[in-house]
Order: sequence, then C-alpha cells, then structure tokens
Amino acid sequence: MAFALSDIQLESHAFGSHEAIPEKYTGDGEDVSPALSWKQPPEGTKGFALICHDPDAPLVQNGSYGFVHWVLYNLQGDLTRLEEGTQEGTGGKNDFGKLGYGGPMPPEGHGIHHYYFWVLALDDMTQLSEGLTLPQLLEELEPHILGMNRLIGTYRRG
Repeated sequence: MAFALSDIQLESHAFGSHEAIPEKYTGDGEDVSPALSWKQPPEGTKGFALICHDPDAPLVQNGSYGFVHWVLYNLQGDLTRLEEGTQEGTGGKNDFGKLGYGGPMPPEGHGIHHYYFWVLALDDMTQLSEGLTLPQLLEELEPHILGMNRLIGTYRRG
C-alpha cells in the first residue's frame, strides 16, 4: 500500500507528541477517546478516517502485529476536530472485539507502549458500513488516501 506522510498535522490538548496519555483516556480510567484536531489537510480532501494502533503489543494476528484500539471513518471533509468521547463518524471493530474506541491497556509490567493516532485525508466522503476491521478499512481507503500523519502518545501500566 502506498501510504506516505503529508503536511496534515494532528494534535491533542490532552497530550503532546511522545508524551504520556492521561489515564482518563485509557482502559484504567474512563476509557473515552481524547479530543483531536488537525490542520493543513491536502487540497481536495473530502473525507477523513482515524486509527489508533499500538505496535508494541505482543500480539500477531491476521499477518500483522500490534493491537488496534480505534477505527473511525465516514468523517466529513470539513471537520477539523473531534471532541472528547466523539460520536462523529462510523465505528469500526477494534481488537477488543468492540466498535469504536478502546483505550490503552497494555499488560502490567510490559513497559511503555506507543499509541499511534493516525488521521487519513481522503479524496472522497466514504459511506462505508459499520464494523470494518483495520485491514478491511485500509483495503477500501487505499485508492482514496491523499495524505496522512500521526500523533504518538505513550502509556505504561504497573
């Protein structure tokens, strides 16, 4: 898949790049999604998708690694932010087996995990059905991705 970083910038007021994600946004806390905002989407952007993935998770499944915490899509192209605990868009299936956001919850004593929050700018406003897994979503989105970038947060239990 031809994914490359672009000038789009993703940020959160809850945590900075490579900073600790507050417990509120984890499985140890309220388990709500953090507020996120982005700017400088590529020209021609008509939709967005969002993903949160932990590549440090000791899990290999479906030929991939890590753990998917959030799959969100069908986001309108004029959006520039998602509120905390957002109800925007359509939820995909995370690796907890649930729809929507599932916050960080690495194994106790497993050290610091890195959580990659990705925003994908699309040339189309998608109308995909609920419950897609990350591989299913990426297969649908690949021809429509104009650009993408990430915000990395960290979390450690125990």
